[in-house]
Amino acid sequence: ELGRYPRTLPRPRSLVVAAIAALGFMVKATSASGQAFDVVEMTVEDVQRGYATGAFTALELTQAFLQRIRAYEEHYNAFVSMNPHALATAAELDVVYAGSGPVGPLHGVPVVIKDNIDYGGLVTTAGWEGFSSATGGVDMIPSDDAAVVSRLRAAGAIILGKTNLPDFAGHGTRTTSSVAGMTLNPYDVEKVPGGSSGGTATAVNASFAVLGLGTETGGSIQNPSSAQGLVGVKPTYGLVPLEGVVPLSGTYVDVVGPMARSVRDAATALDVLAGPTEEDLATFAAVGNMPEDGYLAGLDAGALEGKRFGLVGTGWRDDFLPLDPTTEEHYRRAVETLKGLGAEVVEDPFAGSGFKEAYGERPGVRTQGAYDMLLYLRGLGPDAPFDSIEEWETLSGREYTRGRRGDQEGPPPARPSATEAGDAYQGWRYHVRNIFRQVLEENELDGLFFPQSGQPNRPVVEDPERPEYTPNNWAELPSNIINDLGVPTVTVPYDYYEDGTPFVLALIGDMWSEGALLSFAFALEQATEGRRPPELMPATAN
Repeated sequence: ELGRYPRTLPRPRSLVVAAIAALGFMVKATSASGQAFDVVEMTVEDVQRGYATGAFTALELTQAFLQRIRAYEEHYNAFVSMNPHALATAAELDVVYAGSGPVGPLHGVPVVIKDNIDYGGLVTTAGWEGFSSATGGVDMIPSDDAAVVSRLRAAGAIILGKTNLPDFAGHGTRTTSSVAGMTLNPYDVEKVPGGSSGGTATAVNASFAVLGLGTETGGSIQNPSSAQGLVGVKPTYGLVPLEGVVPLSGTYVDVVGPMARSVRDAATALDVLAGPTEEDLATFAAVGNMPEDGYLAGLDAGALEGKRFGLVGTGWRDDFLPLDPTTEEHYRRAVETLKGLGAEVVEDPFAGSGFKEAYGERPGVRTQGAYDMLLYLRGLGPDAPFDSIEEWETLSGREYTRGRRGDQEGPPPARPSATEAGDAYQGWRYHVRNIFRQVLEENELDGLFFPQSGQPNRPVVEDPERPEYTPNNWAELPSNIINDLGVPTVTVPYDYYEDGTPFVLALIGDMWSEGALLSFAFALEQATEGRRPPELMPATAN
């Protein structure tokens, strides 16, 4: 059925492939010292060990990852663009390493970032053809890095490229953009990759990089992590800076988080990304709410002993419940595993709490998107081609019709917190969060233990009679609830369905509980080793 899907790849696809080829490659992943190495499922610890033992250099490792991308990217379409400076950065890091050792915990670690996150001097498309000259728009080029990218680079990471996302991150199930086409799932190209961070998920799942950054407003880290068997961290709102990220709901909901193949790698990345910065004053809410020794240091294989978790039920929501029978079967096995590791469980702790009903009264904030987009554009810097929608319209000769603009003829949109609608939303969120906390406290819960999705992975073609029918229907159980609450969620692979796609769990806690959630996920991961790599098909097989 996939052959019937209109998988058109606009002009950037050929540009990405050409950019990869232009960077140059090794024939085999063999270092100058003659040692062979394999980048598949490589971890941060593997990278660190490889440099320490002289098994490979940063340049050799980067070349090896680019070689793998060259072999498979044209088939899976994870990228919007490649970083032309990746090899030069790797070479510079090798010089530094030889002289003084690693610059930070991610020294020489190949990373990808979603293409709604700024890398200074490279185009940020947000998946939309209007922000790319290659598809007839105007290149949106920030003057400097997003705060999270600055932190990655300061820690020694090598940014290989920018990954695909649906236009303006607007889809939680599929990752198809007007700038780069459709991203596929390496486990099964006839199943969706998840969205909106599907490009990052495919790149990390396919071992095109060790780590990746995703963003989330309503499931956009969790959903693709679930579809592709990854550890995804949706952090507490305010833990990780949003400066330099194209927003959907930057005022209240948007977050940036790591996507990895192991809990250790996700924790290492969060140690780099988290914490206060004057570039995003919301992050000062994290002061005093982060583990003193960091997230990686807190991982404990025995962390589940004596803990209590709430299980999913209709007290939480109605959508996607009851679980699909096969999902229920996997979930119950996971619950037994959890109990076998010393934990206790409470069935549907939200039943009778009024939580679901209160959540259903969610108010909207009309000016929010336009206000957030205005602030983002103003932050593009003095060298950017434009820093407002009006300037983009002048340069492109087109009318901006993508929303998030506010009243075209009137003044700029009001800051949401200065409006009664904003007050209503925050009052509602405070009320619902208090019910959430009350349920946790009354049941003495350390967290929630849910399947991330209530159903197996969705097919790419939902209706063979209408292959263009692409509903946003990932059966997400945590979202959008946890997004509005601002609380964290960590996904962890557990098992696989008969079709080879993953069954993934979601661990949910109160605000600032990332350290505990990661440790719970680590304990489960160590006990089950639930992830396995996909078998890739080369581009010539497409």
